[in-house]
Amino acid sequence: MDAAEGLQQHFSSSSQSHHIVAHFRRSWNVPPVAPRRRFPDRMDQVSNVSTVRVFHLAAFNETLNHRITIFCLSLLCYSVILLVNVSLIVTIVLDENLHEPMYILLCVCCINALYGTTGFYPKFLADLLSSAQVISYGGCLCQAFVMYSFVCSDTSILAVMAYDRYLAICRPLRYSSVMTRKRISELVLFSWLTPFCVFSVNILLTSRLTFCDADIQRLFCVNWLIVELACPDMDTVVNNAFAFATLSIYICHWLFVVWTYVYLVQTCLHSKEDRAKFMQTCLPNLISLVTFFVIVVSDIMHMRYASEDLPQGFHNFVALAVLVVPPVLNPLLYGFKMTKIRNSIFVLVHVRWK
Repeated sequence: MDAAEGLQQHFSSSSQSHHIVAHFRRSWNVPPVAPRRRFPDRMDQVSNVSTVRVFHLAAFNETLNHRITIFCLSLLCYSVILLVNVSLIVTIVLDENLHEPMYILLCVCCINALYGTTGFYPKFLADLLSSAQVISYGGCLCQAFVMYSFVCSDTSILAVMAYDRYLAICRPLRYSSVMTRKRISELVLFSWLTPFCVFSVNILLTSRLTFCDADIQRLFCVNWLIVELACPDMDTVVNNAFAFATLSIYICHWLFVVWTYVYLVQTCLHSKEDRAKFMQTCLPNLISLVTFFVIVVSDIMHMRYASEDLPQGFHNFVALAVLVVPPVLNPLLYGFKMTKIRNSIFVLVHVRWK
């Protein structure tokens, strides 16, 4: 009984003390004590940022001081790309003398250039004029798909063009029976559908991830960099394994191209006529292949192993090279070097102005 009376007296005195403190605060206008703030732990932060649905293209930071100049130069570059590629496509389509496998493949190469650059330049130009350089989650995956499929389709098309030149010079008697319209259609579909299917799987694997960061250190979305933004607890082993398998497929493309041109050069050394044919039809393709290979390999090595201490402008230059040099160089190279295309362009221009 004494213990019960003691507890009752304790609670009664505590209640009275609370009333006294409350009366004191009201009398002297003392504000109430704010409740202690609960700081989120690491798991709360992860759960908050893993719902990223908008990415920030952080590579724009150093370009914004010169945005008008860069906008004008980029618009000029995109206009030139559209002009030269559309001109070559129209020339090949309108001139029936150019409806041959080599020129059809060149036309497909120009269409692919328009596809890839359209996936980048309109968004890039809009970002230069915008106050915020952001892209939605779905838009980022779509742009990454376009960039990868563009580069890999170009690789496949150049490999098919090398095979066409191999047959024309090394197997001339079999050329017309092998390179039929049906075979050309199958090779073109292979060049387009294979990258589309492969990178559809890549993008689907990326879409299952959740992300703990939203800053992409590029001017456009790249699947490799998107995967790097995944939360630490996400399993990206499957993504990396499939990316390695994809890279292996296109390394085989390049090995085939190297073998083809080594064989072509060996064959052409024995014949003056073959040497002339090689210089006329194979040299543009070889220059295009070497340029494209150097740009793509430099970009891959730079993206994965380059030092962060390098200037952002250099990073941007390496990233943009594949979207500037091949789309401009290839139509000009083939248009001026190949006599039939050059003559056809002159005829079309003369008829137009006449």
